[in-house]
Amino acid sequence: MKIEEQPTPVEVAAPEAPDAELGSKVEALLLSVDRPITGLRLAEALGLVPREAEEDADVEAEARSTRAKVDEIARRSAIQRVDRAVEWLNDEYDRSGRAFRVESVAGGYRVLTLPKFAGVIAELHRSRLGQKLTRQAVETLAIVAYKQPITRAQLEAIRGVSCGEVLKSLIERRLVTVKGRAEELGRPLLYGTSKAFLDVFGLASLKDLPTPAELKGSA
Repeated sequence: MKIEEQPTPVEVAAPEAPDAELGSKVEALLLSVDRPITGLRLAEALGLVPREAEEDADVEAEARSTRAKVDEIARRSAIQRVDRAVEWLNDEYDRSGRAFRVESVAGGYRVLTLPKFAGVIAELHRSRLGQKLTRQAVETLAIVAYKQPITRAQLEAIRGVSCGEVLKSLIERRLVTVKGRAEELGRPLLYGTSKAFLDVFGLASLKDLPTPAELKGSA
């Protein structure tokens, strides 16, 4: 009696699952800092980016150029892995109803609470925030944000009062920084907002500042 051979089952590769371990490591790094951190810096900390090899004088320019291109491809690939890990984290947060997400802020990533919790958080920190920025400081900061780069004279012309002490306070708080000098008599300093300003107000860039029309609509 002839026994028929059974066909060997074909193994179908399972779709690649999200790297939960990598996502957890990214989460740990983000929670360990109090400022935005770039995808490249995260990739470096995770060991996803190859260390730069020492320059060899005997290596031809073409070979160095090729190596530089390979390294750039590796960096982009590593950053993409970090980006996917962030997407995975946010999916997990949404699924479990967490009160925060990983957001892109000031050119990097940071864990931020959801906007719907802004009211209760503001209530908790109301007194502390009030001590940090006076009304005069807020007005000055708003003018700098929308009119930058701006000189002190231009700032005082808009406000109608001296802004020296307020401007100094904003610089000490790292919300305002010197952007250069104006091309006019005396070469006065030009002021603008800093990366810390974007971080504090949860903005990815100055393009995210509300427009005058939006401000009027919310008034």
